[in-house]
Amino acid sequence: MDPPPRRPAAPLLLLLLLLAASSPAARAWKKDEFRNCNQTPFCKRARTRAPHSLDAPLSLAAGSLSVSPDGSISAELSHPSRPRPLVLRLSALPPHALRLQIDEDYSAATPLHRRFHVPDVLLPDLEARTLHLPEPKTAAGVSTVALSSDLDVVVKHDPFELTVRRAGSGDPVFSFNSHGLFDFEPLRESKPEDETWEEHFRSHTDKRPRGPQSITFDVSFYGADFVYGLPEHGSTSLALRPTRGPGVEESEPYRLFNLDVFEYLHESPFGLYGSIPFMIGHGARASSGFFWLNAAEMQIDVLAPGWDGATTLENGRIDTLWMAEAGVIDAFFFVGSEPKDVVKQYVSVTGAPAMPQQFATAYHQCRWNYRDEADVDGVDAGFDEHDIPYDVLWLDIEHTDGKRYFTWDHSAFPNPEEMQRKIANKGRKMVTIVDPHIKRDGSFHLHQEATEKGYYVKDANGNDYDGWCWPGSSSYPDMLNPEIREWWADKFSYESYKGSTPTLYIWNDMNEPSVFNGPEVTMPRDALHYGDVEHRELHNAYGYYFHMATADGLLKRGEGKDRPFVLSRAFFAGTQRYGAVWTGDNSADWDHLKSSIPMVLTLGLTGLPFSGADVGGFFGNPEPDLLVRWYQVGAFYPFFRGHAHHDTKRREPWLFGERRTAIIREAIHVRYSLLPYFYTLFREASVTGIPVMRPLWLEFPYDKETYNNGEAFMVGSSLLAQGIYEEGQKSVSVYLPGKESWYELRNGSPYKGSVSHKLQVLEDSIPSFQRGGTIVPRKDRFRRSSTQMVNDPYTLVYMLSYVKKHLINSTRLLLFYFVYNRVSIDLFISLTCK
Repeated sequence: MDPPPRRPAAPLLLLLLLLAASSPAARAWKKDEFRNCNQTPFCKRARTRAPHSLDAPLSLAAGSLSVSPDGSISAELSHPSRPRPLVLRLSALPPHALRLQIDEDYSAATPLHRRFHVPDVLLPDLEARTLHLPEPKTAAGVSTVALSSDLDVVVKHDPFELTVRRAGSGDPVFSFNSHGLFDFEPLRESKPEDETWEEHFRSHTDKRPRGPQSITFDVSFYGADFVYGLPEHGSTSLALRPTRGPGVEESEPYRLFNLDVFEYLHESPFGLYGSIPFMIGHGARASSGFFWLNAAEMQIDVLAPGWDGATTLENGRIDTLWMAEAGVIDAFFFVGSEPKDVVKQYVSVTGAPAMPQQFATAYHQCRWNYRDEADVDGVDAGFDEHDIPYDVLWLDIEHTDGKRYFTWDHSAFPNPEEMQRKIANKGRKMVTIVDPHIKRDGSFHLHQEATEKGYYVKDANGNDYDGWCWPGSSSYPDMLNPEIREWWADKFSYESYKGSTPTLYIWNDMNEPSVFNGPEVTMPRDALHYGDVEHRELHNAYGYYFHMATADGLLKRGEGKDRPFVLSRAFFAGTQRYGAVWTGDNSADWDHLKSSIPMVLTLGLTGLPFSGADVGGFFGNPEPDLLVRWYQVGAFYPFFRGHAHHDTKRREPWLFGERRTAIIREAIHVRYSLLPYFYTLFREASVTGIPVMRPLWLEFPYDKETYNNGEAFMVGSSLLAQGIYEEGQKSVSVYLPGKESWYELRNGSPYKGSVSHKLQVLEDSIPSFQRGGTIVPRKDRFRRSSTQMVNDPYTLVYMLSYVKKHLINSTRLLLFYFVYNRVSIDLFISLTCK
């Protein structure tokens, strides 16, 4: 029998809560619903400390360094005021990575609680790849260790400070604690009588039974003109803007705390749905990256020059302050000659992105919600009638029986298998949504089983946590537990998921996790997980584990022979191994279109190449011209999906008049013609981690004009596109980097490189170019879906590196080859001069 919920609510209260949750006006972003730094005690404490402070807790001293049998180097960090010392471990990974680990020393006594180390994110062979470090050389209170042939690690003992520098010149690349802001609040067994550990925000109380346990430190990037990364937040700037110091008006750090933020601000450092604590520094002299494996809430300041009161400013140095509520230090310093080297090293630690099937790289059509099987049939037929290809049709939460996942509303979808087969007959797939909140209904088999097995996250008192989400009263599987992830994976079998077929794939939403009546619309921090871990310690990774279990379920369903497709809203480091993400509940306005480019580029830089934004904006009704421009940009997103809120007007591509239908059709045709190129780029990403959609400076790392260009972007190394982000825009300036010529995709017109070109804005396309000296594979026969294009011929388009004077307009070398039965190839070459 189903136990009563811990917080019963009257039916009227439940109804009002759910209506409020689904109302766009009620759920729109409201600043006072989310904590700022001053309302977050660990952040407020850390920000009040002055650099080079003599406060006792900050002045840690490092003991002598010793080489361990595994080749790492260890030392003790201590101060008389600390109840126990800290243990430092340094290790090296090829080719130029340093790992720094710091935790409390538990050797003297077994504590009641230990700090949480995030499991199953780093690749399992990482320790086996660790290099043996040589004996350190110590003189005058400083120890030096050779990290590689051209890099040294320098440890200053008292006060503790760490620097990674060039071996020959001695030029620094990184420094850790060079401003003396390192603090590691010790875990305590009991609360002193004169201290208050509880924290209050709005109507919620966090008892914090284990007390303050935050970590703070400063990291400096040398040789960097800008820093990038730290998704996810809305911004029209690709580079991270300073958050503190002279000239900074908005003084909030970049927050990493996974939240369900509806209709988020397009320009804000506040956290959104996912968190990746990875920052890249880049300049003409150096590229470097810093990654902190920690799943607790983080706040990160990018400090403006002069923030510390220094009158002499060092060019090419960017200081940052990192603050986390809990956890340990498990950090990686990556050094590369170019930024691609840094991205590759990060992926070598957290894993290469999954290789998608080709259908997943094509166009997806989604809405909250397609009402029933007749609606699905009508939308599917509409694409055929208007000669618009698409590959995947999506069903949101209303397809279920009362928000019970793995079920169907039998009145609206009485024949789900037949519906999927009809779609599949045209080479298309379907996606259904499966969220982590399980309806607390005694007649629901999934809830019964999870309750009996004790598989739910617990509240602070040890009872099954009961929160509110779409089904009403809900509980959440404890995905930290590998046994529970295995159980969840089994739910995707055809036997368990009745009505599913081999062409049905999955969408994970609300997995931050979202809890409508929770603090900041999420799970309380003092909830308890597997191994007595508090939710505050793993919050940012909950959605990652849920995504992992779902992807494993589809892999198991297909007996390892079918690559999964799973879209997740929440993400963390390592998410790239399990599927795609998107930028969440954006709005139908020009600012959100513009901010989608830096957001998707940032996701790619931090290991997530398979991402995109909802085309047209999820919330609101886009003006027809905005929708057209969004399709033209979205055709170049790695993940290309149209999606909309249930309160919006229908917006299938053919509903805006013949002229706009033709333009949208052409934008989608551009994507389908480039599918071979996109598929090649996804293959590259799955091996190297280099993103599909790239900032210009990733391909042109020495061109300073590209460093903060968040409006234009590269697709691979061969294509460049520039969106149109203003209503009624008549002209646009496009900077084309490099020495090669560039050729307009639309008509092959040549343009000189390393020059900004002022171009007339056209209605039927956005500025897009192919780089001289590159080959782009295409397929130019349009079918209903990518599956039906498999045996069509390829076209290889080669653009010359430069145009000779006697060739007045453009010169194009076109290589056509046809594949018959995927075996024999005939090659034809033609040179066309116009």
